Order: sequence, then C-alpha cells, then structure tokens
Amino acid sequence: MQGQVIVPPQKVNGKVSADSNDLEGIYIINLKTEKSTLTERGGYFSIYANVGDTLLFSAVQFKAIKVALTEKDCAKELFFVKMEPLIRVLDEVRINEYKNINAVSLGIISPNTKHYTPAERKLYTATGGGKNQYGLDTKISVDAILNAFSGRTAMLKKEVEVEKKETLMEKIASYYDENYFIKTLKIPEDYVKGFLFYIVEDVKFVEAVNAKNKTMATFVMNELAVKYIALIKEKK
Repeated sequence: MQGQVIVPPQKVNGKVSADSNDLEGIYIINLKTEKSTLTERGGYFSIYANVGDTLLFSAVQFKAIKVALTEKDCAKELFFVKMEPLIRVLDEVRINEYKNINAVSLGIISPNTKHYTPAERKLYTATGGGKNQYGLDTKISVDAILNAFSGRTAMLKKEVEVEKKETLMEKIASYYDENYFIKTLKIPEDYVKGFLFYIVEDVKFVEAVNAKNKTMATFVMNELAVKYIALIKEKK
C-alpha cells in the first residue's frame, strides 16, 4: 500500500534464565518471520525482530514459552526470558522389556514386509506378481479377481508408504547430524534411530520437511523430542 512504512527488523539481544546450568541450544523462533536461532552457552542469544513480534522459546528440558516483544524489550541492551524446567509426574510406572525400538516394534511395517528396489517394483506391477494369469478360458469368479487385485493394490500401497518413510529419513539425515539429536535434543544415543521412526509418523513434521521448511520442522521436532523422552522414561 502507498504510504505504508516497512520497518526492518532490528537485532534483539537477550538471555534465557532458569534454575539450570543447561542453557545452551534452546530453540528460539520468531513466529512472524519464521527466523530462528539457538541460545549459546549461558543462555545468550540474538535474533532479528520488531515490536509486536512473538518469540517462541522451546527446549526438551523446559516448558515452551511465548514472548510478545514490547518497545521496552527491544530498547534494552539485554532482555531476559525466564523459563521453567519441564517436570513430568507419572501416576503409574509400568516396567516392560524393550530390547529394540525399530519400524517393526513401532508397528510401522510388518516383520514380513519385503523391500523392493525400483526395478523390482516395476516388474511386480507389470507382471501382477508373476502369479495368476487370467485368459478367456479361465474359469474364475469376478469376486476372486477383485480380491486378488485389491489385495495386491493394498500391498503395493503399503510398500509405497514404507518407501516414503525411508526417503523422509534420508532427508532428515541430510538436515541434522547425529550429534544434534544427542546433544541438543537430549535423545540417548541408543534411541536415536527409534526417534527417527517416531517423528516420521507425525503429520506436521512430515509436511514441514516435504515443504523444505527446516525452521518449522526443527520446531516440531523439538516438541516431539520432549514426548519421546517421556516415553523412554516410562518404559525404563
């Protein structure tokens, strides 16, 4: 619009404070611009924002908090944000033995699922699985044909879903290295692969990755990490 003055974002400096010494790696996102940053050692951070912008602070060890910036906040040389530790109280603890967390144990795929290469999948589609061939002289009911077709279609759809998850996990690996999951998200090293299987089931996370929105994907993944760590603690 004519006459409208666009104010460029200014650099805002701040510090997160909490009853904890673990203040590095807290995720901060400007919900208006979707620009993000991480706190450095001691909880210090800098981010570009304007008065009225809302900053969201998120970490696996703290409760998420939103802060709407005021003129006073932006005018300060350093403005402070207080975060509270995330404490989960369990009503009941059940101890179960889980040797491995993987796609099979999480119910993503069947233990008998066969993984096809692209060439094998094309061959299967073209030959109908190399089984029944139906000609004019074949005496077989219409129901049997439909059942065979629908069953094969269901299986192929499941294979496609498995392939999509595998492709998605490759994208995640290209975005983040293993140290990010262990050091920043606080996922135990032995559970990192299980966490990957866990997050590819989340619709919001998948949409963010497919849209190549790393900022939103990282934010959603932080929230999922909190839930996943809670699940691990329940199972121990």
